Amino acid sequence: MIPNPYQKYMDRVVTTMTPAQLLIALYDKAILELNKAVIFIEEKDIPKAHNSITRVSDIVDTLDASLKEKYEVSKNLAALYEFFREELIKANIKKDPEILKSLIPFFQELRDTFDEASRNLQ
Repeated sequence: MIPNPYQKYMDRVVTTMTPAQLLIALYDKAILELNKAVIFIEEKDIPKAHNSITRVSDIVDTLDASLKEKYEVSKNLAALYEFFREELIKANIKKDPEILKSLIPFFQELRDTFDEASRNLQ
């Protein structure tokens, strides 16, 4: 079987990212999927909205699993990620774009904070 060149490229990109770059990429993807879910709900494309919301939930699970318990900030982030999960479930059940829109600034703020922190460490 011939490997998909795009998939091969993406695998290489991900495996060569620093932990900070990977974290920022996860937040970027979550923001993208939240915006897509809002559009899909507004267009009444429920299956695509569900898929986008599920992707964000998977990203939140990945972010949560990457936390190091020995740091105080990890406890705060874990609580925030739990809040995100609860809101995503509500938004998915109700297909409520307003809930999703309210989450986007949180993800953007976290993304920007980690981006700034990673630049300060260089």
